[in-house]
Amino acid sequence: MQGKIIKGIAGFYYVHVEGQGIYECKAKGIFRKEHVKPLVGDNVDMDVLDERDRLGNIRGIWPRKSALIRPAVANVDQALILFAIVKPNPNFNLLDRFLIRMERQHLPTLICFNKQDIATSEEKESLRRAYETCGYQVLFISALENEGLEEVRGLLHGKTTTLAGPSGVGKSSLINKLSPAANMETGAISEKIERGRHTTRHSEIIALGEETYLVDTPGFTSLDISEITKEELGRYYPEFIQYEPLCKFRGCAHMSEPSCGVKDAVEAGKISRVRYENYRVLYQELKEVKRY
Repeated sequence: MQGKIIKGIAGFYYVHVEGQGIYECKAKGIFRKEHVKPLVGDNVDMDVLDERDRLGNIRGIWPRKSALIRPAVANVDQALILFAIVKPNPNFNLLDRFLIRMERQHLPTLICFNKQDIATSEEKESLRRAYETCGYQVLFISALENEGLEEVRGLLHGKTTTLAGPSGVGKSSLINKLSPAANMETGAISEKIERGRHTTRHSEIIALGEETYLVDTPGFTSLDISEITKEELGRYYPEFIQYEPLCKFRGCAHMSEPSCGVKDAVEAGKISRVRYENYRVLYQELKEVKRY
């Protein structure tokens, strides 16, 4: 039987089989010997041990088309990052950290801002200008009022999308609107394993339709990017690329150097000043990281 791992916790893997439901599985010992760990998102072959209790063994993992480290998921096509426009106001430094991480993993990213029903048109336009100039698709929705959800559904269709964002921005509301059965399905898993409900949440996959999956990841309040160097940082700001040839010095850091094409573009309003100021903050942060 074939299925997809939708959740993994404490050595148990929950495999969704189209038209059959969810099976609780263990991975065969051969994976440990080969130092291969099944990931949420893996497509697997499994043997059913008990049909009534939905128990099985994973005996094979299909080749992965992609694998993310943080969050640890496989076979993801794109990321959807969700922030609120207001209540709470977006933490742009946190948003940029997430975008840097996705750029580093070469994963296309959609930026979605929730709560547009209580935001002004000026607030929306400011966000659109800041991030569309970077090449990202920017969406505005209201999960509460069902606004913009059809566009989101269309962009998710036929893909596996990892959904991430800080707590309090409406992630659960969006998931429940996209998949009303999600609450029942995840609740059934929590009841079955009797753990994880009130502890650290794990990534899990929600089936939205045929070949359409959403990876729900734990909310975050910070993201560490210390694995990259200050010299690398600029390459993860795609809007810098076209202006770097205008820099006077090769390897310009776009910080204090004279005749910098990137800084000139910021002054001309071609690059978001908020994005650039975040770049400066992150550059200084990475400059202080001790490398051994």
